[in-house]
Amino acid sequence: MRILYINHFPLTGSGSGVYTANLAKSLTRRGHEAAIIFSENRNDYELYEGVSHFPVFFKDKETIEGAECSEFNFPCFTSHPRSKSKFISLTDEERAEYEERYYKKISEVMDGFKPDIVHAQHVWVLAGIAARCCAERNIPLVVTCHGTDLMGIEQELEKGVCWGRRFVKEAVEYAYEIVTISRSNDDDMKKLIPEALPKAELIMNGVDTHVFYPDAEVKKSEVLESLGVSDYEHIVCYVGRLAAMKRVNVLLKAARIYEDDNTATLLAGDGDMRDELEQMSRDLKLKNTFFLGNQPHEVLHGLYNVADCSVIQSKKEPFGLVALEAMACGTPVVASDQGGLPEIVPPDRGILFPVDDHEAMARAIRRILDGEVLFDRQKTSAQIKEKYSQDVIISRFEELYEQAVREYK
Repeated sequence: MRILYINHFPLTGSGSGVYTANLAKSLTRRGHEAAIIFSENRNDYELYEGVSHFPVFFKDKETIEGAECSEFNFPCFTSHPRSKSKFISLTDEERAEYEERYYKKISEVMDGFKPDIVHAQHVWVLAGIAARCCAERNIPLVVTCHGTDLMGIEQELEKGVCWGRRFVKEAVEYAYEIVTISRSNDDDMKKLIPEALPKAELIMNGVDTHVFYPDAEVKKSEVLESLGVSDYEHIVCYVGRLAAMKRVNVLLKAARIYEDDNTATLLAGDGDMRDELEQMSRDLKLKNTFFLGNQPHEVLHGLYNVADCSVIQSKKEPFGLVALEAMACGTPVVASDQGGLPEIVPPDRGILFPVDDHEAMARAIRRILDGEVLFDRQKTSAQIKEKYSQDVIISRFEELYEQAVREYK
């Protein structure tokens, strides 16, 4: 089978990007052919073996050599570590260019790659454009709702804009199925896009357990040295964007309570709030809190393995893929009790705390660091591999794709 994936964002730096890359890599391991169309603003983007890559370039700080490139950065719903541009703020000219370039790219790749099925990420603009292109060629379309697309719809409703919502209507009308990634995400989509209800199917996110797994050979001192950090007895890690919805300010306030000379807080990620958060860290006089910037998966593998716990303090995380990554390595998770996180972080794998309650977050972290509550890391990893491994989840998608292709023939 030949599957074409489409995403508004790069394949690193966002949950939907990692989701897309994981699906493509898993399918190629199972003998299928996969291609990805995605936004990019760098020449040196990551390539995945066996996957065909088709970037659509946008301009950030550097010029993309030898390629057509928009003069604006790729737009987002909230923010991305490599872009502060937002869909809601695009000019009419930028919207028109975005549509035109993606319609051209999707059409060209469909005609060259000849996919059996197309899988678009986000119930948004590219899903609508993909629906047009698929309809012209009688190709089935699957769309995944990631949650941030619902934020885009809400932003347009608030401001009386209907650009993205036009594409939502097209995508929902044509799509064979619309995948949701958690029960919370499923409920939210059905409330905001009720016409999608008959086509909705919940398929939880999967984690690549070929990348994230317990590794006894990982040495804490070596991991920390590679990151330019001194050796500490305890490590608290955060992996994700430095954006408002991620509530990293709550973590910093919590760190002011649980921090001591033996405990370091490591933040792997970037975003439009980095400068503000680094200043907040200084204002709080946090001595052992380190901003590491974006890190590749092989570094995150080591970081999760040496951490005492991984934290996620988002206001409302649609799913929480980084929680799966951490738990796949056996690391317990301290997470806010909203969105999809309560579905994947039961008491034997972590501790939930009330959203935005930094004192409760600090108490939960301290209980783990002090050994007051213990977790079986091998059991945690085995549970995640059994239920959420990408190799398990991909079977659901294979069945979905095959059913859709059969019905379109």
